[in-house]
Parts: sequence; C-alpha cells; structure tokens
Amino acid sequence: MKLGTLGRIAAGLALALSLTTPAAARGENLETSFDSAFGTEARAPQDFSARYTSPLAQQIAQLADPARGRIGVAAIDLVTGEEVGILSDQRFPMASTSKIAIAATFLEGVDQGRFSLSSEYPLMMPVASRPFSSTRAPVRPGEYHSARTLLDLMLTRSSNTATDALLKAVGGPAAVNDWARRAGIANFNLTRDIATLVRDDGEFNPANHIDIRDSATPRDMARLLQGLYQGQWLTPASRNLLISTMEKCRTGVRRIPAQLPGGVTVAHKTGSLNNTSSDVGIITGPDGHAIAVAIYVTGQGTRTSREDRIAMIARALYDGYGQSARQWATARYPAGGSTTSVAAN
Repeated sequence: MKLGTLGRIAAGLALALSLTTPAAARGENLETSFDSAFGTEARAPQDFSARYTSPLAQQIAQLADPARGRIGVAAIDLVTGEEVGILSDQRFPMASTSKIAIAATFLEGVDQGRFSLSSEYPLMMPVASRPFSSTRAPVRPGEYHSARTLLDLMLTRSSNTATDALLKAVGGPAAVNDWARRAGIANFNLTRDIATLVRDDGEFNPANHIDIRDSATPRDMARLLQGLYQGQWLTPASRNLLISTMEKCRTGVRRIPAQLPGGVTVAHKTGSLNNTSSDVGIITGPDGHAIAVAIYVTGQGTRTSREDRIAMIARALYDGYGQSARQWATARYPAGGSTTSVAAN
C-alpha cells in the first residue's frame, strides 16, 4: 500500500510517541496509531465462509458433504428456471448417464430421416482382453434388434451391448459430442465406447481425481435434461419416446426414486463405475411441477452409501422446490387496490 508524504509523517510521529509511553499502554497506542494512519481494512480478516443463494442450496450443500468423496449436484426448476448447484461445474464420470445423449443423437437422426426406429442393428458383444491392452476394447456383432428395442434396453436396463450398437450406428463418440456441442452442452466429453470404458474402469479414483474423459459437469447434464424436456432439439414424437422410455428405467430403484412420495414420476438414467454412482433425470410431482436433477457421487465408502446419498439429495430437492412452488402459488399480490390470491396453473 502506498502512503502519501503526510501519511508517512503522521505514522512516524505516532510510532515515536508510542515509544515514550508506559509498556502497558504501548500496545493499545500502537494499534490506535496504526488504525489512524492505515485504516482498519488492512487488519480485518477476510471472510472465506461459504455463501449460499437460498436455504435449499445450504441444505443440499450439507447433504453433499465432500469429506468422504466428491459429490456434484445440479437441479433446475423447469417452471421457474431456478437453479441449485453444488460442485456443479466440476467434471464427474458420466458412466451410463451418457446414454441419454447417445439416445438423443440417434433420435435426431430419426427426425432427419437418416435412421429408422424399425431398422435393425447387432448388439456389440465384448471380447475378452486385458485392460489397457488396446485403444478400443474388441467387440463382435451379436443378435440383431430393432433400434426401438435397443433404445429400450439401453435406457431401461442400461444394456452396454445395446448402447454400443446405437453408438456405432450414429458414428461413435465424436458424433455424440458434435450433437452436444450443437445443443450448447459444452462440458460434455464422450471419449470411449462402453465396452472400452468398462474394460478399463478403475484407472483413477474419481473421489480425488478428475478425468475429463467420458465426463460432464452436473450443471450441463441438468441443462441437457432441461432442453430435452422442453423439446428444444427433437421432434415431439422423439422427445416423448425418450422421456417415456426413461420413465420405465429399472435400474437405480435405490437412487432418485427411493425416498420420493407416491404419485411422483421419475424419468431417469443411472450410472455406475469404480467408486462412483450417479443418477440424472426429471422429477415430476402429481401437480405437474417438474425439476431436472443431476447427482454424481464418488467415494462414501460403499455403493449403498452412495445410493443413499443420492436418494436423500433427490428428496431434499423435491421438497425444497415443492415448497418454493407452494409459496409462489399462494402468494398474495396487490391488484387494483385489493389483495388477490393467485393460484398456479
């Protein structure tokens, strides 16, 4: 900090005066002199405490405590646009949650007339090979199925062989990345087919290492869900097929849906790899109020613990956004000199 000439003279005189005072008062005089010459800002400690945009964000941050492994959360209210995020701009392993983007890429081709849901493609069956022994894990063609069946197997049962069948049909990871970029999903990076991803799993510990391969941020995954739900990139028929198929997901019953009340619809896709579990999807309440949610959990000791964490976070988000919606629906606004109750549609 640069002081003017008068400031330096004042500081020197104050210091000299303090040295002639008794020792007991010297400390107080030094502090007073310092404050007078320099101001208190230089001594005030900086505040590095966490700040949250809402009580809901604070609650989610507590549930997403990273002490036992990184946890990333992003949620978007699909009615109001309100967002909540915890480590939402950090990269996490997508695992099988990437299958939503693969499905969207194929369905875009259907909308453009390049593919057909009735066309048949072979399952891509993995051939045994040592981890990291090749750039791509070897596969062989298996039984043929229609694209509609492959989509169902990929999204409801998380079939890897069905996924690689459609991934090959669209042109591989590069084609899916291209779709994501055109959709404005910048932090999405699919690098390998599922056979290679699974074969080489365990190279890094995602709890303390960020690998940009086959990764996405929770925020961008939630935005991907938001765009699909709102019909931004697919025809109504393809959009409805994708969402309705995700509603039939059979994996992850202990994750997003586990603690939600009856009458709630969940269209979701799970992901699991070494020391990481995830679930992303759209939660729709009985009143039609929907939120897009992306939850990525690493560490936590066991898979069961990770799944419990996902379930708790999903319930907190559902309750929190529901409370916000109820407050909006019952808010009272002055209209024409009177107070009117406004109901949500």
